[in-house]
Amino acid sequence: MVPGLVAMILIALCGFLPALNIVKEKEVGTMDQINVTPVNKFTFIIAKLIPYWVIGFVVLTICFIMAWAIYGFVPVGNLGVLYLGASIFVLAVSGLGLIISNNSDNMQQAMFVMWFCMIVFMMMSGLLTPIQSMPQWAQDINVLNPLKYFIQIARMVFLRGSSVTDIAEQLIALSIFALGFNTWAVLSYRKSN
Repeated sequence: MVPGLVAMILIALCGFLPALNIVKEKEVGTMDQINVTPVNKFTFIIAKLIPYWVIGFVVLTICFIMAWAIYGFVPVGNLGVLYLGASIFVLAVSGLGLIISNNSDNMQQAMFVMWFCMIVFMMMSGLLTPIQSMPQWAQDINVLNPLKYFIQIARMVFLRGSSVTDIAEQLIALSIFALGFNTWAVLSYRKSN
């Protein structure tokens, strides 16, 4: 459960905070000021992602320390491999949060949509129920769940000592999510000059 809970904490922080970020600026009125600056959409979205990427690493490190201090649980594999997977996962869920934020009119809407996504991701991720015991249609849909891939990475590195080559399939899937979500976030951000 510990590797899965680490993934849940990352999606809660690095997904919710970006989802509330841009929509909060819309509500306060600072988006109008940002929109008249010469900053392009790509730079703006990257600037919104970097703080959550750093927060993700800090939270991940705290989780590892607590897992060791409270449960005596240390990963069998290399922590660098886990940080690599986490860095891609955080980019993916932060991108999803920015997409939700770009398309929401207020904070409540963004919060509920992100909460819905998080609950679906969590229930389908294999954290609480093994994916193999789900109906076939649920297993087919689960291909679109980034949390599933990070939980697999966390469990493989923590419990089996897997290397980068062992988790290449999961890293490629997360990279596709990160690239797709962040491209969508840049395209969905409506900058008016």
